[in-house]
Amino acid sequence: MPVALTLPVAYATTGQPVFPGGTSMSVAPNTVLDLDRWASDIAALTPGNEVQLPSISGIARNFRNGYIATFTAGLDHDFRDVKFSAAYVGTVGVHLPRVYSPNSYVGAEPAFAPFTRFDSSGQAIGGYGVENLVTSGSHSSYHALQTGLTKNSPRAGLGVQASYTYSKSLDDTSAVLGSLLGTAGVILQTQPQNPWNPGAEKGPSTFDVTHVFSASVIQLLFLDRVKPLRAVPKAVTSGWQFLNITTLTSGSPFTVFSGIQQTGVGGGGGTDRPDLLIRPQLSTSRRVREDYFGRGTNNASFFSIPINLIGGSGPNHGRFGTLGRNS
Repeated sequence: MPVALTLPVAYATTGQPVFPGGTSMSVAPNTVLDLDRWASDIAALTPGNEVQLPSISGIARNFRNGYIATFTAGLDHDFRDVKFSAAYVGTVGVHLPRVYSPNSYVGAEPAFAPFTRFDSSGQAIGGYGVENLVTSGSHSSYHALQTGLTKNSPRAGLGVQASYTYSKSLDDTSAVLGSLLGTAGVILQTQPQNPWNPGAEKGPSTFDVTHVFSASVIQLLFLDRVKPLRAVPKAVTSGWQFLNITTLTSGSPFTVFSGIQQTGVGGGGGTDRPDLLIRPQLSTSRRVREDYFGRGTNNASFFSIPINLIGGSGPNHGRFGTLGRNS
């Protein structure tokens, strides 16, 4: 059954109502909301007078337009009917958008939430909750060797084309909006492990593919020249062709998450990564697809979760892991 809820009156820090005329059109310029009073009035309407911290989202005042620079240098040569090409291709993205969380994540401790007020026991009693600010501090780069080979033989009705690309794409976030605070392992995890140091997320892009080989073959089928088919009308036997396109690529990188909250930044551990002890090798003979390293329940032996440490923070008294993003 729907229950009507009347929100409390919002007051400015001067003690006057923010909406004296009842509409947003009557708000004076540069009016400052008395956030603590409004939050207390909201809490009075909830069972147990629980404080509800408002979350805010916005765009940074110094947000700048991003741009992309592309540069290339290559060689081409014809060996009769065979054409060969090789080129270096580079792309750089500057001032790309990303999400910055100056007040950390949901449930952050006092040391990581400067815009939240806490009591002596560490319970939030006012201020702001999560703050998501879109900034333009991200950067990306792409470098590649792109080669191609083409052969056409009109007389034989044959066309062959092959290409190979060796590349590396790096960035500190591969998407602006993905899983802002999703469960561990989400491929488009856009929030950094340390919300105050997003630059530490620099690593292979989520869509980075090191090796790409592609080949295509097209062969005209001259069925009208086949002796047993000469009696068949050319409208039926002409125009046929065989086509094959094959593409082989290496796999995309992924991030290993610990799955638990290691520090006091909050978020429930959705962004926390462990320490790397020994670099594992992907198993190509595994029977279970998710058994990436081929050791079953012993896959965790490659990693160590830095918790229960002296001077650590959060419910598990830990720190940020040293394992890189998409590494």
